Amino acid sequence: MTLSRPQAMAHFDMAIPHAATSLKQLKENGTKVVGYYCMFAPQEVALAAGAQPVALCATKEEPIADGEKTLPRNFCPLIKSSYGFAVTDKCPFFLHSDLIVGETTCDGKKKMFELMAKFKPVHVMNLPQGYAAEEDKAYWLAAVEKLKKYLETSLDVEITDAKLAAAIKERNAERRLIQELADLTKHDPVPLSGQDMLKVLWAHNFVFDRQEFAAQVRELVGELKEQAARGEGALPKGAKRIVVTGVPTGIGAEKVLKIIEDCGAAVVYIENCSGMKQFVTLVDEDKPALAAIADKYLGTHCSCMSPNPRRMELVAEVARDWRADGVVDVVWQGCHTYNVEGRVLKDYLRDNGNVPYLQIETDYSQGDVEQIKTRVQAFLEMMG
Repeated sequence: MTLSRPQAMAHFDMAIPHAATSLKQLKENGTKVVGYYCMFAPQEVALAAGAQPVALCATKEEPIADGEKTLPRNFCPLIKSSYGFAVTDKCPFFLHSDLIVGETTCDGKKKMFELMAKFKPVHVMNLPQGYAAEEDKAYWLAAVEKLKKYLETSLDVEITDAKLAAAIKERNAERRLIQELADLTKHDPVPLSGQDMLKVLWAHNFVFDRQEFAAQVRELVGELKEQAARGEGALPKGAKRIVVTGVPTGIGAEKVLKIIEDCGAAVVYIENCSGMKQFVTLVDEDKPALAAIADKYLGTHCSCMSPNPRRMELVAEVARDWRADGVVDVVWQGCHTYNVEGRVLKDYLRDNGNVPYLQIETDYSQGDVEQIKTRVQAFLEMMG
């Protein structure tokens, strides 16, 4: 069969290179910019404040050396990269941010925010340890209310219920559109590679004209439906189907995805928080706006939550619905919560569908590429 790549991907190839210029233009036009590092930061609140939320979580190796001038070398590479970009002003998105919204998802990031607050306004949202108990929900709702007041004071605006409702509708529409896109990767052959899917999901953070982004995704969805009807795919029909879970794997840190697909397998679903995790649930539009926003974001099944049964259940459900042959769990060195939770996930997948599981612990460097490639090849051969 002839392998194909959608022509509509040309939009997303250029989204990130054009993003810095677009954000600079927004700033020059008077728009305030709210930087955030994690999907726990409720973007609807920033939008309702008339600000532009922008993702700052860094996935490049280059700034790590600058981060290590202050942070320990055995820190998580994501934190070192993020701090290195921030402290050197090499990241235009951090540079143009008027303030930063942080969160207590791990001890390393908490301490990074303390250092960052010395040269940038930082508001840290305190997370509860779990998402199921009523006291956890009340605690997080108070944190979201505190964020609302902070943005109103810092940006000199009023965040009304009407503005929150409009932001909720906008973001929910995008989530439904991304869900439609992800559903297309259930086809065999898979019409969109995992690397291209990641590029679309990453572009979601950096295309600031929301109507433009939605139009580009709709164009891509339409083209993929036509390709699927013709039996065309990004990888051969019958390729082993892999679900990737674990830590954020954004553009610049996608080497495991590339290795999997270079080995001939298809990454059919990216479950992590730089992937589909942020799109799988909607904000309830029938509830009071701020409470509904709090509920949606607290339900994020991050490994910082303990216990975290929703992640186990969702990964097993995705593996079944996308007919996965195996799950690859990517863990950054120094990320202890995901590392430990990997053992729980492995056992859960074994007991719920007997899904093959492979954990890969790595960092942003290219030094272990051949080692990872050997492990992935052995994993795929084990499947038969």
